[in-house]
Amino acid sequence: MDSQGRPSSHGKLTRILIDPTFRKRAIRYALGLPTPLDTEDRRVLERIIFEHYLSQSNVQTILFVGVEWYTKHYEKSYFGGRTLWTIDVNPEVRKFGARQHLTCALEDVEPHFNPGYFDLIICSGVYGFGLDTPAQCERAFGACYTLLRPAGHFVLGWNDVPGHRPVLLPAIESLSQFKPCQLPPLQAHRYLTNTPLRHTYQFYEREY
Repeated sequence: MDSQGRPSSHGKLTRILIDPTFRKRAIRYALGLPTPLDTEDRRVLERIIFEHYLSQSNVQTILFVGVEWYTKHYEKSYFGGRTLWTIDVNPEVRKFGARQHLTCALEDVEPHFNPGYFDLIICSGVYGFGLDTPAQCERAFGACYTLLRPAGHFVLGWNDVPGHRPVLLPAIESLSQFKPCQLPPLQAHRYLTNTPLRHTYQFYEREY
């Protein structure tokens, strides 16, 4: 560990040498190959949610909110032929986003696009990790509603554990504008993954 409690470069090297899974992932990342995060919530996102929406011919413009090293391959691996925008408030993670990327908070995104521009907005791991106040949540989800076309879909992923539920979702008026809808492969409008942080996906539709 360094002075700030982060793994030291020596510690990372040791892990690469002794942990075959980590070593394989590090090599793939260094070679610029897809490097998925091997967790149940990401499996559900990538193999079920992505696949469902990308099977729909009317889903052509997508906004993906929040990027990290494990999203670097998303544009090439999943969204080829579609118009993908990514957004993150942290300028340091821009390299993990799509070619079309915005460095700004979700609550400030509305002026960057025309109303109804997107067919699909996916926001996972941001509520409770940046969207932390009622005002932020109201503006962010209100912006998503405005930027979705009628019958467009909004996917919200969040951790259903104390400390990561800063605002009760039913209390967010801008979110209540959406109509909950089922994702057919999961047969649910709310799906709890088998993860320690109880990562949950909720599916919404903007009505006409």
